Amino acid sequence: MSPTKVAIMGSGNIGTDLMIKVLRTSEHLEMGAMVGIDPRSDGLARAARLGVPTTAGGIGGLVDLPGFGEIGIVFDATSASAHAAHAERLAPYGKRLVDLTPAAIGPLVVPAVNLQDHLDAPNVNMVTCGGQATIPVVAAISRVTPVAYAEIVASIASKSAGPGTRANIDEFTETTSAAVVTVGGAQRGKAIIILNPAEPPLTMRDTVFALVRATDPAAQRDIRASVAAMVAEVGKYVPGYRLKQEVQISTVPDDQPVHTLLTEDAPRPTHQVSVFLEVEGAAHYLPAYAGNLDIMTSAALRYAEEVALRHFATQVSA
Repeated sequence: MSPTKVAIMGSGNIGTDLMIKVLRTSEHLEMGAMVGIDPRSDGLARAARLGVPTTAGGIGGLVDLPGFGEIGIVFDATSASAHAAHAERLAPYGKRLVDLTPAAIGPLVVPAVNLQDHLDAPNVNMVTCGGQATIPVVAAISRVTPVAYAEIVASIASKSAGPGTRANIDEFTETTSAAVVTVGGAQRGKAIIILNPAEPPLTMRDTVFALVRATDPAAQRDIRASVAAMVAEVGKYVPGYRLKQEVQISTVPDDQPVHTLLTEDAPRPTHQVSVFLEVEGAAHYLPAYAGNLDIMTSAALRYAEEVALRHFATQVSA
C-alpha cells in the first residue's frame, strides 16, 4: 500500500505536533507539505530540516506547490475563520479536509464514537480538545441511559494555548456544546474551558457532569462499565488518556433546581454522574502537560489513517 500524501496547514503548535506524529508513527500517511504564513516559524523550519516540502505562502502557496496534485488529505490547524476561506479555495480540487479548528463546517467526528460514520465526507471537523476528551464519556453514559443534561469543563495549561486556541474561545464553547448533543447524545449540553496559568504547568484535566435517571444499582454498574470501556477505546490512539478517579454517581436532591438545565420534555433526573479525566501528551513536539494538543492531533491522525485504509481497500476491490 502506498501511503496517502497529506498537507498540514498551520505551522504552529498543533500543526507541528501533527507533522511529527505523521513522520514518526503513521504507516499509512506521508507528509507532502507543511504550510504556514510566517517564514520564521519553528514549524516550517523543522519541516524543512526533515525534508518536508514547505511554503510560507498560505493556501495560495499550497496550491502552487509542484506536488499539490499528489496530496489527498489536507489537515487545517489554523483558525476557525481561516478554515472557511481554505475550504472554499480547496473545494474545486477534490481534497479531503480534516479540520482541527472549531469552524464546524463539516460533520463532527470523535473517533471513539463515530469514526465510521463520516469516512466519505469531503470536510470533517474534529470538534475541540475538550470535545475529544469528554464527548466519548457522554456517549458512553448515553448508551446506557438517556442523558438529560451534560456539562463538560476542560482545564488546560495556559502555556499550551497558542494564539489560534485563544482566538477560538467562543467557537470552542459553541462547537463543543453542540457536539455534546449531536455526537455525545445528551439532550442538552454546555462546555466550559479554563486556561490555567499555574507554574509548573498542569496536565490537561477534564470533567464531565451528566444528569440521568439511574435509580437501580444495575444501571449504575452498567454506566461505570461503559465509561471504563470507552476510556480504554480512546486510550488506543491517545495513550495518555485516563480516568483520574473512579466514576462517581450521586443522588440529585429533590429541592435542587435543575429544571433550567433541561429541555421541556426531559423527565427530572435522579442522579448525577461525575467523571474526572486526565490527558497526558505523548511529548512528540510539546511538553507532556499539553494533552489538549495531543488529543486533537491524535484524533485527527486516527481519522485520516482510517480514510487512507478505506481508500486502499476500495482500490484493491476495484
